[in-house]
Amino acid sequence: MNLKRVHRLYRLEGLQLRARAPKRKVAAKQRETRPVAAAPNKVWAMDFMVDQLFDGRRIRLLTIVDAYSRLCPAIDVRHTYRGIDVVETLERVTAVHGMPKEIRVENGPEFVSKDLDLWAWSNGVTLDFSRPGKPTDNAFVESFNGSFRAECLNAYWFLSLEDAQSKCEAWRQDYNTVRPHSAIGHRPPVELANASGQARLP
Repeated sequence: MNLKRVHRLYRLEGLQLRARAPKRKVAAKQRETRPVAAAPNKVWAMDFMVDQLFDGRRIRLLTIVDAYSRLCPAIDVRHTYRGIDVVETLERVTAVHGMPKEIRVENGPEFVSKDLDLWAWSNGVTLDFSRPGKPTDNAFVESFNGSFRAECLNAYWFLSLEDAQSKCEAWRQDYNTVRPHSAIGHRPPVELANASGQARLP
């Protein structure tokens, strides 16, 4: 049965339904390539992780990493986190390490809060939000979190919030000052940070 016969029968039956024209495909606008961080404090990345104490109580961990030196300025452990808590942590960390130009974050409620937005605007910091469902937009902190979970969170039982804070801080110090990182010439992050003029650490 050819197209002409189908059309003739269609007209004879008085059918009114018209074939829809296919929608035109809209060309997706590609995200501009993010520039590579050329110095410490140009780009930081932040993200949250979740774990629990030995008795099942939940804890949340805010991780921050410098995209250039791979230095971890902070791993902050709390039972709960709000936008104002993120600001409090950033105030403490930037007093030691200096102010970043840009921070890459996910779209969680703590990161889209008015408190963090006001802090960023007041300090001239750009918040670069990842696209929904695109964890590769924040690849530096995702990679860091993978190492942190494998080597610390999965390796210990935390008896209390203070115990979790102590063990996470010990791991952070070892990560920053002892273990070499292949992406920065097999040096610990603190060496690159200090050589580049970032706030010197003990």
